[in-house]
Amino acid sequence: MSQAFEIEVYGHRYTIRGEAEESYVRELAQQLDERMRILATKMKNVTPMQLAVLTAINLTNELNQALQQQQEHTDDLNRRAAGLIDSIQETLGGNR
Repeated sequence: MSQAFEIEVYGHRYTIRGEAEESYVRELAQQLDERMRILATKMKNVTPMQLAVLTAINLTNELNQALQQQQEHTDDLNRRAAGLIDSIQETLGGNR
């Protein structure tokens, strides 16, 4: 069931409506707020909109890096599994 509740990010209140648990969305908002505030301490003369966009770019970069690492781990596991299958088949007397 869809529910509506308010969150606050970087001093601005937003009404959120969706299926996600309110506590989860509040945690996401808190993390976003923290990331924006950390970035704001490193920059001067930046608007909240610019800060939000820069934070989104940083988060998207982190997501892409995590997805790339996940794909590399999956590829590595697939190579290892194929090697083990080949080894087992060889030990058992050839391809089946």
